[in-house]
Amino acid sequence: MSPTPRPAVAGIRGPAAYIPIMLLPPSPIVARPRGTPPVLICRKCLSRVDDGKALKQALKSELKQRSQSRGVKRPRVVMTGCFGICPKRAVVTASAATLGRGEYVLVKDAGQAEEAAGVLMGEG
Repeated sequence: MSPTPRPAVAGIRGPAAYIPIMLLPPSPIVARPRGTPPVLICRKCLSRVDDGKALKQALKSELKQRSQSRGVKRPRVVMTGCFGICPKRAVVTASAATLGRGEYVLVKDAGQAEEAAGVLMGEG
């Protein structure tokens, strides 16, 4: 099956006449997540802090509990590259709610996961 020819663009001759899509300036495509926006965690900070694995697990479980109580889907926890803040003994986290306000959440240990989850989900 051969592709259907496209109509020529008025005033343009040659091969460019049959490629009208390339003549238009590119436009950005906006994609919105179906569920809740993800929570971002700096991988570099998590590896440098003591017991980073426990901190990540505590944050994930707290996010799960809060999302179940609100009746929404749990936000996905995504490991990212460096945010460029690099605190001494804390992990940089962010979400759509905090980034919309221009804020990052610094979490020192697993004990702060409850408070951090509230801020990351836009509750506080």
